[in-house]
Amino acid sequence: MASLNVFKELSCPVCCEIFKNPVVLSCSHSVCKECLQQFWGTKNTQECPVCRRRSSKEEPPVSLTLKNLCELFLKERNERCSSGSEEICSLHSEKLKLFCLGDKQPACVMCVTVQQHDNHKFRPISEVASSYKEELITALKFLQEKLQHKEKIKGDFEKTVQHIKTQADHTERQIKHEFERLHQFLRDEEEATITALREEEEQKKQMMKEKLEEMNTHISALSHTIKDTEEMLKANDVCFLKEFPVSMERVQISQPDPQTPSGALIHVSRYLGNLTYRVWKKMQDNVHYTPVILDPNTAHPYLELSDDLTSMRYSGKDQPVPDNPERFDSYPCVLGSVGFTSGKHCWNVEVKEISGWSLGVTTASKQKKGSDFFNTCVWGVRYNTAISSGYTVNQDLERVRVDLDCDRGTVSFSDPVTNTHLHTFTTTFTESVFPFFYSPIALKILPISGQ
Repeated sequence: MASLNVFKELSCPVCCEIFKNPVVLSCSHSVCKECLQQFWGTKNTQECPVCRRRSSKEEPPVSLTLKNLCELFLKERNERCSSGSEEICSLHSEKLKLFCLGDKQPACVMCVTVQQHDNHKFRPISEVASSYKEELITALKFLQEKLQHKEKIKGDFEKTVQHIKTQADHTERQIKHEFERLHQFLRDEEEATITALREEEEQKKQMMKEKLEEMNTHISALSHTIKDTEEMLKANDVCFLKEFPVSMERVQISQPDPQTPSGALIHVSRYLGNLTYRVWKKMQDNVHYTPVILDPNTAHPYLELSDDLTSMRYSGKDQPVPDNPERFDSYPCVLGSVGFTSGKHCWNVEVKEISGWSLGVTTASKQKKGSDFFNTCVWGVRYNTAISSGYTVNQDLERVRVDLDCDRGTVSFSDPVTNTHLHTFTTTFTESVFPFFYSPIALKILPISGQ
């Protein structure tokens, strides 16, 4: 019993093992340094694991005395276990050959004789030790299996961390690619707008150059007339009088001044007026809106999704993805990335030349693992599949249109090519519903035309 008390006194209150590198807190409690760091990291606060008092030091000092006691205790225990010698009863100085089932402590024959253990039952130490060893071996086996299980989970976590990095890197590349397309579109629009501006500039400048040449001709003619007239004024009277009628006629000739033509200036408003709006409107002709985007974190490992997350393909082999709780593991299914709780929503799905498929909506809480997915809370249509759930479509279709009205609780399916109604489910939605898609071949979600 004394040994058990010593063990408790030398045990860490967190890991319940003999102290390893113990530190003492300001509240006088001691804890393994590694246990304290893990506890603080989990709680995100510097408090004592025993009394919850906040520690005033980020690096509590190591208790050298307690550390030495723990090392000495472990050393003595190891020496006793390795020596294999029988221990002596501290009260009667006899060999400990019996085991008290009541006190759970070894005892000698004298302990039984003097009723040291209050008439408890005794068994030979070898017999009890053998039984306890078997019990401990069973417990140890359970711990070993638990360790292997935790190691597997750790490996899965490490793979998930790597997958997160892969996802982030791939997504970043796609973001850069999409923005580069937008940047290129804007650069092209900028270049085209500036080119049109420069062309108008050249046209307007050429028009004004012609006007300038006309004005230069007028100026030159006037300059010559002035010069000749000034020469005539210097001539003798006889010559002056002879040339006077002609000179007078020349100076009286009046030509109209060239006028600045209408629209001679740059049509600035044509380029700057609603510039961003006009570019945005033009951009709409080059981008497409898809009403449903697939969630890659729910896709069965056999499915490959397109980079824009609007189509799926059955690869028939596992993709390097983690087995997260949201992922399908029995059916080649994938969910939409956004759930609906109210309002009307619709989308088209291309199923042309696909030999088997099923699609519709399901609840947010629906279990993705196992083979029970299609049993309840799934509203869909199916074609040429072994799935027993949903309305069966017998004819080949190019597209299927899904109309979801959350407020009225209806899910309707139709053929948008022939405008033919297929089936309507009526229910009451009590939670978010997500689009689902199943196919061992491929599917593609399309923009809704006419909307």
